[in-house]
Amino acid sequence: MTHEQLDNLVTEGKLKKRAVVTQGIAKLISTGEARLRDAKNEQLSEESRFDLAYNAVHALSLAALQIAGYRPNWNRYIVFRTLEYTLGISNKKCHILNNAHQIRNLVKYEGGAEFNGELINAIIRIAEEISLLLAKKWEKK
Repeated sequence: MTHEQLDNLVTEGKLKKRAVVTQGIAKLISTGEARLRDAKNEQLSEESRFDLAYNAVHALSLAALQIAGYRPNWNRYIVFRTLEYTLGISNKKCHILNNAHQIRNLVKYEGGAEFNGELINAIIRIAEEISLLLAKKWEKK
């Protein structure tokens, strides 16, 4: 997989190059997987499950970006945009995560949003896929 697109994001100021820091990446993966497990608990409210699923997929996506040798410069959402290049995640799935990010911002900065069980389950499925791909990629490092 080429890093040309990621280098273009560095040029645009959206990413910075970063040395691979094994301990930090391992912690991101561990945190993401723990939140992913908790997000699957259907006894929790949809708001809690959304928060857990979003933060799980974000941590796992950030780990993928860091394994590739980059970090976000200032925007959280960029980790979702780069999944196509770091792990080969489809553009459609990246779009779902972008929608989740917009909902996260509504909750965080405007006090609320409506939660959708289908979206939560989609985020969980994407996070599971990312986790599997990360496990394969991390083994090679």
